[in-house]
Formats: sequence, structure tokens, C-alpha cells
Amino acid sequence: MPIHENLLGGPPPTHLPDEPGPRELLAGGTSPTDVAAQYPTSSLAWARLADEAFERGGVVESYAYARTGYHRGLDALRRSGWKGHGPVPWEHEPNRGFLRALHALARAAQAIGEKEEYERCTQFLKDSSPTAAEVLG
Repeated sequence: MPIHENLLGGPPPTHLPDEPGPRELLAGGTSPTDVAAQYPTSSLAWARLADEAFERGGVVESYAYARTGYHRGLDALRRSGWKGHGPVPWEHEPNRGFLRALHALARAAQAIGEKEEYERCTQFLKDSSPTAAEVLG
């Protein structure tokens, strides 16, 4: 039996391709605004913008940034073979931008009273990566 065989019969985990540019710029202190402008498909940059906006009380702004990062992440997942469900492991670092954007969208949706979207995004995060749901809270 192959070591990576999925014994549960579900879809295999999706691993997004590595995009070191945005991650390295953010780690080096470049503002998320500048990174998002240079790499507009980076879910990580949009998630960081969402986090910063939320922390300063800009909940609607956070929601907009998170929604952008979420949709950019969905596009990337689909390009990587994702069929709308299945694991998106937190352990694979390139997946973290999407998972962070999904978490930020749930958080902002809750803050603006979008209960159904909050519940849907929270469940989607748990289904995609229980580790991400635990780590991100």
C-alpha cells in the first residue's frame, strides 16, 4: 500500500504552489498594502491586510480584504485541482494564506452580523484544516 494513500476515500489534500515572493516581503517588513499591489493574487497579503484592519477596528474594511483573499485562494485551489471540497492542510505553508483569509472572513462576517456566512466559513475552515481552525482560533 502506498504511504500516502487516502484510506478514508475522500479527495486527496490540495497543496497550493509555493509563492515565496509575497511571504518573504511580508516577513521582511514590507507593508501588506505594497505586497498586495505587487502580488494581487496573494491570499496571504490580503489576509494580512484583513488582520491589520480588524485590529484597528476597521471591520468592514477587514471583511472586504478577507473576501478578496478568500476568492483569490479559491481560484488558486481550483487551478491546483481542488474540486470544491477536501483537505487543504495548514501544514503545507503555501496553503496558509487561503486559510488565514478564510478565518479572517469568518471573523469579520461575525462582527458585522452575517451569521450564516460566519457559520459557513467557520465550518469550511474546520473541514479544510482542523489544524488551521485550532491554530487560528
